[in-house]
Amino acid sequence: MSLTLSPEAQALLFRDARTANTFSDEPVTEEQVRAIYDLVKYAPTAMNGQPLRIVLVRSAEARERLVSLMAPGNQAKTAAAPLVAILAADLDFHEELPKVFPHAAGARERFAADEASRARTATFNAALQVGYFILGVRAAGLAAGPMAGYDADGIDKEFLDDAHTVMAVVNIGRPGENAWFDRLPRLPYDEVVTTV
Repeated sequence: MSLTLSPEAQALLFRDARTANTFSDEPVTEEQVRAIYDLVKYAPTAMNGQPLRIVLVRSAEARERLVSLMAPGNQAKTAAAPLVAILAADLDFHEELPKVFPHAAGARERFAADEASRARTATFNAALQVGYFILGVRAAGLAAGPMAGYDADGIDKEFLDDAHTVMAVVNIGRPGENAWFDRLPRLPYDEVVTTV
């Protein structure tokens, strides 16, 4: 076998895991979310920058505001999910570099002087962390419903500050009835991988 990850873990994280479209009423606890974060925080980012920021939407009032900003096809499932997380990129992640990447003297100042590079670095690495977060949700035995169909400017204005920008909205919980669409085809190795 070429993979050291057990077949059961492979199935949980990748092979059998799917994007959930319905959820049960079982709540997602703070302890579960902490366990997810405490796992995925170890996954790599450039210069250990860790730009992902997470807003948990728990109150009915906040959920109503968020649902109004979702694309029509995402509104009902966002309203019904036990927990919704707004995943955002911190465009000022460089302020934390002296703490998280202390051996690189001047890194904070270099990013502070180059807004375009800072934004590219933040959004790319936050996107990586979105993927890690989805795998963490699956590792907790929960289903994730990641979505990009929303009013990004509206979410930024309603839920985030000027230094943060939404990357994804993820519904989280135990899958409900008819949670899965049919699995779509995946590209085969030979169409994706080249050797030079």
